[in-house]
Amino acid sequence: MIVTIDRSTCISCGSCWDTCPGFFEQNPDDTFSQVIEKFRLDGKIGEGQPPADFEPCTQDAADLCPVQIIRIEI
Repeated sequence: MIVTIDRSTCISCGSCWDTCPGFFEQNPDDTFSQVIEKFRLDGKIGEGQPPADFEPCTQDAADLCPVQIIRIEI
């Protein structure tokens, strides 16, 4: 599973990091959502690969995002 966040349209609502805090976090500089560093792909803060045990909450976070900016590729 690959997760991509369109950070340019993030509204910083917090639903993703509340739903799956082990994978998503709030960027301290711009307040937008980002992938926790250890799960990032190629160092990109908006792209990551969750471990299997985080896949359900990652999917829930994508489904609950009010602006639907979290894309999941399987």
